[in-house]
Amino acid sequence: MRKIVASTYATLDGFIDNPHEWSLQYSEEKAQGHAFAMTTAADALLLGRVTYEGMAQAWPNMGGNPYADHVNSMAKYVVASEPVDTSAWNPTTVIDGNDLAGAVTDLKKQEGGDILVWGTGRLTDGLAATGLLDEYKIWLCPVVKGSGEPLFRPASAGTLELVDSVTFPSGVVLLTYRPLGG
Repeated sequence: MRKIVASTYATLDGFIDNPHEWSLQYSEEKAQGHAFAMTTAADALLLGRVTYEGMAQAWPNMGGNPYADHVNSMAKYVVASEPVDTSAWNPTTVIDGNDLAGAVTDLKKQEGGDILVWGTGRLTDGLAATGLLDEYKIWLCPVVKGSGEPLFRPASAGTLELVDSVTFPSGVVLLTYRPLGG
């Protein structure tokens, strides 16, 4: 069965919004190589509507390098409870937010690589609550932001097992956690 991996950048004080304003300065060769390996192990992106709409504005205009070309060629699935314009970033399939568990269970059963989720939010909360989320990969940046959108919400509550940690020369620490049942 395919694995669902949620990957997100977070500040040391646990905020995730506007990562383009604080995480890019920590991009370096070793971290980029790790991100490339994680991304190329996946052949599908599973995104919430808000994340998808933001990514669909930027990613179709990127290309010409192996990372962007792979991301743009991946099958994309957007979970939404309202209409979404998918014409700008193909191939994209809309998953009805009311059938998250059923649709994602079917998706996990298909042949293929990992399914990558960018960011954390209601989608990852729903996946974790139904036992469908296999890993969190949290790229912890040495930044204290003071406020913003939290990495986790009350609906995220649960127990996790640390399965890996990698420290990069930039000071970023990649923490990989597996949700534990119950």
